[in-house]
Amino acid sequence: MNATILCVGKLREKWQQAGCEEYLKRLSRYGRYEIVAVDDARDPEKPVPALIRQAMEKEGVALMRQIRPNDCVVCLCVQADAPDSVRLSELTGEWARDGRRVVFVIGGSNGLCDEVLRRADHRLSFSNLTFPHGLMRVILLEQLYRAERIRAGERYHK
Repeated sequence: MNATILCVGKLREKWQQAGCEEYLKRLSRYGRYEIVAVDDARDPEKPVPALIRQAMEKEGVALMRQIRPNDCVVCLCVQADAPDSVRLSELTGEWARDGRRVVFVIGGSNGLCDEVLRRADHRLSFSNLTFPHGLMRVILLEQLYRAERIRAGERYHK
């Protein structure tokens, strides 16, 4: 599969950067995977809902600029089905066969704005828990690697 991981903000932790690099290297034998990061909006001094929404919308504009009209967009959010690894491998296989560029979207610390969620062709959850968005990149890449191994009929840790 060829996919873009579109996300908000830069990775600040070296271990997260190393984890992403490692899984991108592993995934390279299955297709072309890339990470595209847009700038995050600063959280307001006072977490007023209107200001948080404004920051999310600013990030949303930057994300939408990276999404092409024909992309298959998969937004990561809590309000979605959480498949097991085998089902995720089936889903990614379906998306790959569709022939469109697959774009996985990870929001910033406040999530994704409504415009980006409306653009989604699919929504995907990994848990009801909240993860730091930098860590979510590593988790997503690991799960995509696992999905590729499952589809290829290779061994994977259960």
